[in-house]
Amino acid sequence: MPVTSVDKDLEKLTMEIVADFPVSVRRLWDAYADPRQLEKFWGPPTWPATFDRHDLTPGGLSNYYMTGPDGSRAGGYWEFLAVEEGRSFEVIDGFTHDDGTPNTDLPRMRAVFLFEETDTGSRLRTTTYFNSLTELEQLVSMGMEEGTVLAMGQIDDVLADLRTFAADRATQAQMLSDTRVRISRVVRGTPEQVWAAHHQPELLRQWCYGPDGWDFVECTVATAPGDRHRYAYAPRDGVEGQEFALTGELLETDPPHREVFLETMEGVDGPPTHNEQTLTPVEGGTLISLVITYDSLEQRDMILGTGMTYGMEAGYERLEAGVLAGA
Repeated sequence: MPVTSVDKDLEKLTMEIVADFPVSVRRLWDAYADPRQLEKFWGPPTWPATFDRHDLTPGGLSNYYMTGPDGSRAGGYWEFLAVEEGRSFEVIDGFTHDDGTPNTDLPRMRAVFLFEETDTGSRLRTTTYFNSLTELEQLVSMGMEEGTVLAMGQIDDVLADLRTFAADRATQAQMLSDTRVRISRVVRGTPEQVWAAHHQPELLRQWCYGPDGWDFVECTVATAPGDRHRYAYAPRDGVEGQEFALTGELLETDPPHREVFLETMEGVDGPPTHNEQTLTPVEGGTLISLVITYDSLEQRDMILGTGMTYGMEAGYERLEAGVLAGA
């Protein structure tokens, strides 16, 4: 059990939990920065967490829910007030309703996560600040202390797994629900470099051109909310296939961390997908996390069945070997 102390101060209205780990601060930090890893330990063993959104940057937001043994859900969110990469982050920690909106009937707390180096590895010092003694007692009675200790007891297994989330792993598709998928890949480059490669047409054309034997014939990039993008591809002579285009609308942008956009294939009936892409610095490069929301299970399976993940992996390989290698 990594937790070494739990200290509740009823005068200062705080609860501090200290845990020690036999790994570097960078490795421990990445477990909290990567939603694929975080959701393996954030909820207690019988209440595993799923993160729909995780933006570890000042002003960012994380949304998650924990699923109980009977299928019931308990949701929460973090509003990131401050982030010092590899050192600390500060959040407003609150609860959500089933639809993901904040539950104002339950308390909101401020929490600071401090990552420290020790002689044997690293230490995480988590301090939660409550608004009143009543709120502190309420949350302790709800099992906050026991749940946090149980959840942190799962971190060691995640930290020991050096392969599942390594930078040399191919693109992965994780089913978050019947209509949501998270596509993940670590690429060797900074978030600024990866963002530029996604938004500068001269760079985008070098790696995001589909299968071998195809040309990127139009590359219109959206740069501000309300703008529309259009990427058109055509097969070269002798290559089977017909020209197609992906088009959509940019909804939100926060360079070089996050963007939200709609996208559909021209000429195909049906609603567009809703896409949230986040770039997070981790050991070995930048984690690209793309959460796609489909209109239905059938649409999800149809699009994934086209080999989309394999096509994205081919593009990311070109991105690393070409654009980022020369950056």
